Amino acid sequence: MNRPTHPARPARRTRPVRIGPRAAVALVLVTLIGIAAFGWPLLADRQSGLAHSQDAPWLFAALLPLLVAVVVATIADNGMDAKAVAMLGVLAAVGAALRPLGAGTAGLEPMFFLLVLSGRVLGPGFGFVLGSVTMFASALLTGGVGPWMPFQMLAMGWFALGAGLLPGPERIRGRAELLMLAAYGCVGAFAYGTIMNLQGWVLLQGMGQGISFHPGEPVTANLARFAAYCLATSMGWDLGRAVLTVVLTLTLGATLLKALRRATRRAAFDAPVSFAPGTGAEPEPALERGTNGSGG
Repeated sequence: MNRPTHPARPARRTRPVRIGPRAAVALVLVTLIGIAAFGWPLLADRQSGLAHSQDAPWLFAALLPLLVAVVVATIADNGMDAKAVAMLGVLAAVGAALRPLGAGTAGLEPMFFLLVLSGRVLGPGFGFVLGSVTMFASALLTGGVGPWMPFQMLAMGWFALGAGLLPGPERIRGRAELLMLAAYGCVGAFAYGTIMNLQGWVLLQGMGQGISFHPGEPVTANLARFAAYCLATSMGWDLGRAVLTVVLTLTLGATLLKALRRATRRAAFDAPVSFAPGTGAEPEPALERGTNGSGG
């Protein structure tokens, strides 16, 4: 006797956390504030009293409400629900725990690898918040709270956001995707180190005529000295971070991508919620229900 067959359930695609218009506005505001915070010393005169230790509290005071605004706006735009917030907390805790494993040792920071893959799977908005929250949590965990912390939060948020903006999330898979993520991780690791160098470089004086920051001089001249400073002081540190990110992405990336995508599919962030009338049952995502309306 032939058993009745049921129509196959449609395959569910992995969809990142969506960025709505309000979340996009909040992200743009955070980015503009960050660019101004990193770059204003290059445009200041000699009497400006340059010290990021003075502007960091103001940046931190502006950054935290805007980070909350990104999360709230994403929730309001139906891009992030309780499941996404829970995943944000888990990934931030894992990233914060990974950072002390290599911090202080030739720039080896395994958290960069996690943030590249998380941003790729969960999208740029989620990635930005994850990068910032992870850096905040790791600073509290390691006692690394200081005037540099808000700048680290911004830089790490941009790093994870960039991973979410990489092309072809539905087309590029397998080895090609890993190579793309490894290349981005390598470039992003150097970019993170460079932008954090800019934050500290303006505070250092007396290092030598060719690499010191000279307040009030033309931007092009100071940028040339900054490039020489990066080559002389941090290239080896950034290289260690980049190499570790590439190695971890190529060796463990496929496994972690699969796990993140499976968790994202199960969470069904983009699925509408339906209620079964009169049953008192918990709501469930519509995509979890059967195509014949019987739930199975």
